[in-house]
Amino acid sequence: MSTRLYQCIEAIGNKIIENKDFLTDLDREIGDADHGVNMARGFSEVLTALPQDETDIGAALKKVGMTLLSKVGGASGPLYGTAYMKAAGPAAGKTEIDLTVACEMLKEAIAGIQMRGKAVKGEKTMLDALIPAYETMVSCIESGDDAKTTLEKMCETASMGVEYTKTIQATKGRASYLGERSIGHQDPGATSSLITLEAIRDFL
Repeated sequence: MSTRLYQCIEAIGNKIIENKDFLTDLDREIGDADHGVNMARGFSEVLTALPQDETDIGAALKKVGMTLLSKVGGASGPLYGTAYMKAAGPAAGKTEIDLTVACEMLKEAIAGIQMRGKAVKGEKTMLDALIPAYETMVSCIESGDDAKTTLEKMCETASMGVEYTKTIQATKGRASYLGERSIGHQDPGATSSLITLEAIRDFL
């Protein structure tokens, strides 16, 4: 019998795998055409490597991060791997988390991505979905919103962030080589970040 923790990570993995072709098509426009393939392969490995009876959230996320780092090529492996490993910190030893801890986890994940990718918001990357989602989470916690409402609002904001990436020029990664021609295309990394958030929302 798999734990709810495993089932949640499985839900994220399945949603990424389901969207493999969509993410690859997006990446074909402005990148190496491998984002969907790489992420799907990485999460297939995650679902095999992660023990189904794991209850320690921090240990599970660390395992997810290590697996993505070692199995996913391109830029997404190091970025997503680092994000999961950093998110594991505030969840270490915990079998359940509240919104405050989840907020700290997302903050750490974003810091890891920024450190690894040397990027900020507005450069057409996954941060354009994740940073607005984090800011929304902070304000939802301050307003006393419950988890369901918070995740709903976070997904809305992240979705707007993905739309925003269509309007800006890429200055990071492979897409930056296209210069102004990258305008008009949505960022694959921001899209897979949104898919991850939506998977968590739907699971909960």
